[in-house]
Amino acid sequence: METDITGLPREPASSRTFTSGVFSGGNGNAGRPSRPPSRDNDGRSAPPRSGGRGGPGASEPPPRYSTPPPPASRRADAEQLGQFGDLVALSPGMQATLGLLARYASTDVSMTLIGETGTGKEVLAHAIHLQSPRAQGNFVVFDCGAVSPNLAESELLGHERGSFTGAVNAHPGAFERADNGTLFLDEIGELPLDLQPKLLRALENRKARRVGGKEDRPFDVRVIAATNRDLRAEVAAGCFRRDLYFRLGSAVVAIPPLRERIEDLPLLVNELLADLGRSDLCLAADALTMLRLRSWPGNVRELKNALACCIAFVESTEYAIGPHHLAAVFDAGSSDNGDIDRLPLGGLRLERIECVAIKQTLAQSGGNKVRAAQILGIAVSTLYEKLKKYGQTDE
Repeated sequence: METDITGLPREPASSRTFTSGVFSGGNGNAGRPSRPPSRDNDGRSAPPRSGGRGGPGASEPPPRYSTPPPPASRRADAEQLGQFGDLVALSPGMQATLGLLARYASTDVSMTLIGETGTGKEVLAHAIHLQSPRAQGNFVVFDCGAVSPNLAESELLGHERGSFTGAVNAHPGAFERADNGTLFLDEIGELPLDLQPKLLRALENRKARRVGGKEDRPFDVRVIAATNRDLRAEVAAGCFRRDLYFRLGSAVVAIPPLRERIEDLPLLVNELLADLGRSDLCLAADALTMLRLRSWPGNVRELKNALACCIAFVESTEYAIGPHHLAAVFDAGSSDNGDIDRLPLGGLRLERIECVAIKQTLAQSGGNKVRAAQILGIAVSTLYEKLKKYGQTDE
């Protein structure tokens, strides 16, 4: 069974339903309270505050939440968003990428999207299709790495009835199914070398001959390819045809990995939670800090899988994903702390940074103070002193 960007089961390519808004911060806020008053920063219940304006507890700052932002903040963010169709981004790198895609979408030029696995290349390709003059046509996915080499030609070009054992019916290939639409060649670097000249011939002549067929069938298709490989290196190694590389590479767009677009995490979390059917949940600010610390080798796919696992640990009385939920998902012994230099720590008091570090480490160690002290590199007695100082003796 085929899987989508997140590794979850998906429908057949010719009739697949695509979620093109994983980068947006739109309907992820639907039905979500704008200012939760009675939860602590990691999503658990907090004691009610007493007193009104100027009364006891009035000087205590409210808990910070990454989603949804206050209305003024949301308006300010909207002014800074880069947008392409339903896709939005705050990070400069992704904004530049969306700008390029917007320019190419209105043309019929062949494109190649290059990016690490899980960065959302298929989602972006589908967004290009929706913003193109071919939006009313089919968007067909041909996964070069998922098809058996023995069946790759038949799936791409089609076959006639009786052309080989098991061919009991004629079968239109991907080019025919995508006629007047867009054909997305996913993982083009995995295409068998012996099939590459046939693909090149079809692209040059805009005709495809089915396996066992005697006539060429014309098609009108825009081709978008994607790969996580360095195709130039593949060409140099003799694993990919040079002429096919230049035929597909009219417009090459690099997709930034998640670790280079950390600013987009709140938008991604909102939309992914909505995709997972939990738009009622939000993400505690301390949990967002934990996500920012990770390097995300699996990119958006890894993030969605992590959120899906976190949902399983959220109690019915909780409305936010907190550090303790993430700790239940991430390996407590993992050293994947990302690059701390990327964190926006400038201007924060050192006591605040230390307090958050202690709290998150305790969550990661499951409340084991001895283990937490070892991770932090301090004595257990020192940890107890700091817990008392920051009022975390109950953690």
